[in-house]
Amino acid sequence: MAGEIELVSDGEGVVVAGDRSAVERFLDRADLLPRAQEFGLGKLRNVLKPGADVMKTASGIVEQSALYLKLTPESQKRLKDAGGLMKTKTTGITYAMLGEPGKQSFKWLQVEDGPATLLLNPAVLSGVGGLMSQFAQQTEAQELKALLVRMDQKLDDVRRAQRDAVLARMQSAAAAIDEAMTIRGHGGDPKTLWDKVSGVSETILNVQDEALFALRALADKVDGKNKSGELKKVTQEIESEVAIQLAVLARCFELQDEFGVVELDHVLATAPENLDGHRLGLKDARETRRTSVLQITARLMGQMDAAGGIVNENILIHARAARSVIDCLNSTAEIVDDFHTPFGIESTRDALSATPWREAFRDPQQRRTAGKEVGRKALAVGVSAAVGVAALVAKKGATPSE
Repeated sequence: MAGEIELVSDGEGVVVAGDRSAVERFLDRADLLPRAQEFGLGKLRNVLKPGADVMKTASGIVEQSALYLKLTPESQKRLKDAGGLMKTKTTGITYAMLGEPGKQSFKWLQVEDGPATLLLNPAVLSGVGGLMSQFAQQTEAQELKALLVRMDQKLDDVRRAQRDAVLARMQSAAAAIDEAMTIRGHGGDPKTLWDKVSGVSETILNVQDEALFALRALADKVDGKNKSGELKKVTQEIESEVAIQLAVLARCFELQDEFGVVELDHVLATAPENLDGHRLGLKDARETRRTSVLQITARLMGQMDAAGGIVNENILIHARAARSVIDCLNSTAEIVDDFHTPFGIESTRDALSATPWREAFRDPQQRRTAGKEVGRKALAVGVSAAVGVAALVAKKGATPSE
């Protein structure tokens, strides 16, 4: 059927393959074409064993046009609404074929009842999965580079110097990976590129672990604090420090993504039969990295939101401290949300605002809270005064020998 296209997804991205005009029409109708990237199918020759039928399949694949699209929550929903993709025998890979009966819409075809397809070959799907893993990591690395530029613009000279001091510890590792990616862009030999980077992973992991530890420590700073003055001080410290640690993590994740790209090239060139397992292992490792940092940032923001709630309940006598805490909280949330963006995580949090003083004054609970604190302070002042008077009396009544 003319105009057929094939879709393959690994959960992070989707490859749309077929006649170029049909592929572009499909993505354009979904308003996704501007975000699509070229996806070269030529490397799939490496994963197919020699043979007449296989070579014919390989030739047919290479003749197809293919575009790659990183899946966002929005594009995933559009695919699901269109009919979804079905599981294949290749772990983590889903597939579908679409036919184009008319100019207005594509028809979702049942794969098991449809014509023979090129990309549904198990060996081909394994290869496509490996290439998609590379694309996912390259795309994420590019987005992390853009994130680092944005973060750098927001750091002052002191914080930028602190960040650079940490990043300097993996300068040689970064230089090796950057060089390998540059040479790869010119078609360099995968084995040689792997030799350049194979020993640098531990350095990056060490810096990453220290940044994660620092983030945990920031979340701990808020724990147990319930006084407005204390919360003002600690939230200011967190706002300043969190940008440094997230910038360090962003650079670590960027380098690890690019390291994974070179690693998959090496496996594809030297042991293509192991490509599928290696792809799955790298995907699990990336998910573990993401989960680690997302758990910490979620806890940090939970603690910060709790701090905002505490100061918002005592606006009447701590209005300035409350505004400072809430400003720091919202600024920190913006930094964290920006960091989450390359990982496809959308913020569901609304910015917190300080309760207006007049509104707080009309709130009986706010008045009770303020009254209790004023009472405690008055009592403390009274006790101090009594102690002072008693000391003065004792001093006046003392004899010289005393």
